[in-house]
Amino acid sequence: MAKTDPYAALRIKEFNIFLLLRLFLVFGWSMQFIVIEWQVYSLTKDPWSLALIGACEFIPAFFMAPFSGHIVDQKEKRNLLALCIAAFSLISLGLFLLTTNMVITSWSTNRILYSIYALVFFGGFMRSFFGPIIFSLIALIVPKKIYPNAATWSTSTWKTAAVLGALFGGFFIGWMGVPSTLCVVFVLVIIAFFLTFLIKKKPILNKKIGESVKESLKAGVLFVFHNKAILGALTLDMIAVLFGGTVAILVIFAQDVLEVGSQGLGILNASISLGSIITMFVTTYIPISKNTGKKLLVSIFIFGLSMIGFGLSSVFWVSVLMLFISGAADGISMIIRQTILQLKTPDDMRGRVSSVNSMFVGSSNELGAVESGVAAKILGPVAAVVFGGTMTLITVIAIGIKNPVLRDLDLTADMKENKTSK
Repeated sequence: MAKTDPYAALRIKEFNIFLLLRLFLVFGWSMQFIVIEWQVYSLTKDPWSLALIGACEFIPAFFMAPFSGHIVDQKEKRNLLALCIAAFSLISLGLFLLTTNMVITSWSTNRILYSIYALVFFGGFMRSFFGPIIFSLIALIVPKKIYPNAATWSTSTWKTAAVLGALFGGFFIGWMGVPSTLCVVFVLVIIAFFLTFLIKKKPILNKKIGESVKESLKAGVLFVFHNKAILGALTLDMIAVLFGGTVAILVIFAQDVLEVGSQGLGILNASISLGSIITMFVTTYIPISKNTGKKLLVSIFIFGLSMIGFGLSSVFWVSVLMLFISGAADGISMIIRQTILQLKTPDDMRGRVSSVNSMFVGSSNELGAVESGVAAKILGPVAAVVFGGTMTLITVIAIGIKNPVLRDLDLTADMKENKTSK
């Protein structure tokens, strides 16, 4: 196998099964997000209701993340993933039932909304497990020397599923209606569940099985906070996602600002992920190991600028272009972050380190949804997006000046070391 083989990870059968599983799961997950955002806002016409969705997912995902990392490091990963997908299928089934005519006509609007929020809360609880499991499972499927290549393909698959899910989610609302679209989501999750069992059980590499939760969590947190490269990358991405993300209020732009309907919403969401996908595939041929820190800072700076451009645009296709650019920049930052984590995390701590990553970055998506909803309520959607983009630019400049370890980060040596390892 050539050392620079861009398809190295794809030559492993189990990894291909893993990618297919992730494709179905994230495709369904992305569709579900779009549909629920659409349904809730259609019922309320209140940006605050979108903020509540973000809060319901953020609270359990954030506070459960440290414990889920501990559990993942202590348990067999394949069966744990299957269990989580089974639980997620119940959430999808519940959301489908809540949008059927039988429920809509017999339940009050508030009862439906509270039930949706409850299922979203349960989804946030389950989501805290997915990140650590996926991160740990990749390292057990592929050899260490191709971790960066596997991380690129895994993230690319996730984004491909996200773009397809967002696109079809918006279109399916118009073509099939909300209930039928959520039924499709349920079927996709069930397919992902059965694909899980085509992957063999994996060994538990943690040598401290039975370690107390307190000591386990302490070890994971201390490792991250003592590693300046990891801490800097996570902090930067967290702030950018917190203030610069607009996904939670895109439905407001689709319905009230740009007036493009559900299909326009699908295109707006898809354009973000499409930009990410293109840059991710490019990085399989053009490595990002040299001057890694500077590339991370520049990519997130471009992300902030594109958010400001989107907020100020009143032309649909200009808005699509701005979101495409934001996705392209975000794709680079995600690849860099995942590569840093894979190369610098010990095998026995992957669950806990990934859980800290989820607290920093994953949960910031939900907290960002809260911030976006509240800002849109107070400032209006346009001013909220411009404010978020401006805060992202200020954050990049500040961290670039204050954190020279991140700014001067170069992964060339780490890449060479891993190519000579197992």
